[in-house]
Formats: sequence, structure tokens, C-alpha cells
Amino acid sequence: MLEWVSEVFWQEHLWFPEGLGWADLEDRDGRVYAKARDLWVALPIAVLFLVIRQVFERYVATPLASLLGLKETVRRRVTHNLTLESHYCNTTKNPTQSSVEKLCKQTGWTERQVQRWFRRRRNQDRPNLLKKFREARTAALHIFPAQPNALNYMKPWLYDLEEMWKGFPTLTLLSSQYWYYMLELGFYTSLLFSLASDVKRKDFKEQVIHHVATIMLISFSWCVNYIRAGTLIMFMHDSADYLLESAKMFNYARWKNACNYIFILFAAIFIVTRLIIFPFRIMYCTWVFPVTLYPPFFGYYFFNGLLMVLLCLHIFWAVLIIRLAFRFLSSNSSVEDERSDREETDESEEEEQMRNGEIKKSGPAQNGHATYNNNHSKTE
Repeated sequence: MLEWVSEVFWQEHLWFPEGLGWADLEDRDGRVYAKARDLWVALPIAVLFLVIRQVFERYVATPLASLLGLKETVRRRVTHNLTLESHYCNTTKNPTQSSVEKLCKQTGWTERQVQRWFRRRRNQDRPNLLKKFREARTAALHIFPAQPNALNYMKPWLYDLEEMWKGFPTLTLLSSQYWYYMLELGFYTSLLFSLASDVKRKDFKEQVIHHVATIMLISFSWCVNYIRAGTLIMFMHDSADYLLESAKMFNYARWKNACNYIFILFAAIFIVTRLIIFPFRIMYCTWVFPVTLYPPFFGYYFFNGLLMVLLCLHIFWAVLIIRLAFRFLSSNSSVEDERSDREETDESEEEEQMRNGEIKKSGPAQNGHATYNNNHSKTE
């Protein structure tokens, strides 16, 4: 069965244009080509990245956070209540007004006590700023695998995109391309492994799709010797990522101006590279130019299909970035990641206003209902 699946999977007409096949990628005359078996090297590299991450977070990121005045927040623990805990874990973290009333009857607590319990319980599950700061170490880890591709600056396919396909598929593999591919594949594999323990953001599903599509894109382009196109695409994507992580670190450290300036630079580079250069230059070259050399085949559609997935994700994130940029530019506030949950106070907005004397009078039933609605409307 496995042998049959392998034969079907590696059929040449799926991977190559008509008239070309695996025999064309056999090493000869001192010319070395990419091999599918080389991809196994990325697994130990991924493990190494995970180890480096733990060492970096413990011995570099944590002391750095302390120097910047960022300390771990000690949150108030909730009173243990089996009924509320069961509802929180098995039903919902944000109970409706009718559910709150039922829970009040079951526990003998007031609505305000139940609502406060759920606010504190949600806060317990939220990662604190120190954890987010440590995870922003991605910038330092991402710059490292991006460096080998600097050797491609002087290669003709960097500025003449048609050179990506000149001589395809017999494109000799460079040592810089080999290590760039292995490091990038190992890096994104480690990111996929660490998603389960990382801070959960609102674009978690999009992150999973992005990492899976990227791993498939890197692996496929390696196997069919789309090396030149692959290195250019990865380099372009790496160009803005370290700026985003740097902006996060300054944001968590409360360095407002540095965060804002870096974010604006990141937004400009992101939009130019991923919404202009990527679709109108790189994808044009991978979609239009190859069909002038050979008829379309499965690998052609598969490769460009993965690029379309990335483009859709770029548009999704660009909308968030532009909306965030307009918000803080118009209000002169600091940048806040919309994908992250916001911490809730123990008191609802209305309760805080009442304490400050801003609300003169409010009936008990009315107050309880308004308190819940105000809290429930917050972005979590």
C-alpha cells in the first residue's frame, strides 16, 4: 500500500512539465541539485530552534525585560467555585445575562459577584506582558536564518525576475541556498510546533494556515528545483518580520515613541513588499512567465495556489495593520496589537464610574444589567 502511494505521489507528470523528470536532477559533471531527502535536515534544525528559544527566553529576554522595568504581573486568584468553574470550562467563558442569573441561583451569589468572578477567571488565563515580551524574541531568531540569503544580492534573478526560470529545471544548487532553505524550513517547523504553547491570539487559525502553507511551499519548491523563486519569496517575507517583533517588544516595555516609529516603518515595508511586489512582480513571474516556456502542469498550479493562500493572508493582516495605524495616528495613542486579548479590571466600567462619582443614580436591577453589558462589550 505504502509503495503504491509513493509511486503515485512521485509521478513525474505531477511534479515536472512534459519531457522533464527526476533524471534531470541527478548530480553530474560537478553540478549538484536539490534532493527531497535533504528536507529531513530541517527536523533537527527545528528542535535546535526550540532549544535556542528556551535558552534565549530564560537567560536573555527575561533579564532584558527586567532592565526595561517590565515585571511579571501577579494577578488576583479567583475563589474556587465548582459550579462557576464547570460553566467556565465546559460551556463558555463569557456567560449571557440569562446564564448569569441561573448561576446566581445555583451559587447564592449576586450578579456582580458572578460577573467579577468571570472577569478574574478570564484574566488568569491571559498571558502577562512578560510572557509576550519573551515571545517577541522571534526577531532575534528570525534575523539569523535570513542572513545567508544576503549572498543572493548579486545574483541576476534578484533584479531580473525572468532569470528565475533560465535553465529550469537544471539549476545548480548553491551552498547559500541550501542553508537558507534548511534554516527557514526548520524555523517555520519550530513555529508550528510551538503554537500550542505560545500566546493565543485572535488570528490563531490564520497563523496555522500560514505556517502550514509556508512549510508546503518551501518543501515543494525545493523538490522541483524552484530554488531561485523560493529564496526570493522567503527573503521578501523576512524583510519586515523583525520590525514587527521589535515593535512588540518596545510596546510591552511601554516605549511608546519607539514602538510607534518602528510600527510605521514595518507597515510601510509590509504593504510595499506583500501587497505590491509580491503579487505584481513575483506572482506575475511565477504565474505568467513559466507558461511561455512549458505547458501548465499540476506542480505549476499547486505552487501558485499556495502563493494565493499567502496573498489572501497578507490582505487579511494588511487590513488589521492599516486599521491600527489609522487609529493611533488619529488619536495619538500607542500601538496595541488587535489580535491580543486585553486585560480586564476587577470592576466593570460602570462600577468604576460610580466610585468616581460620575454616575449619580442607578437602580439595582438596571445597574446589574448595565454592568454586565458594558463588560461583555469589551474586546477580549
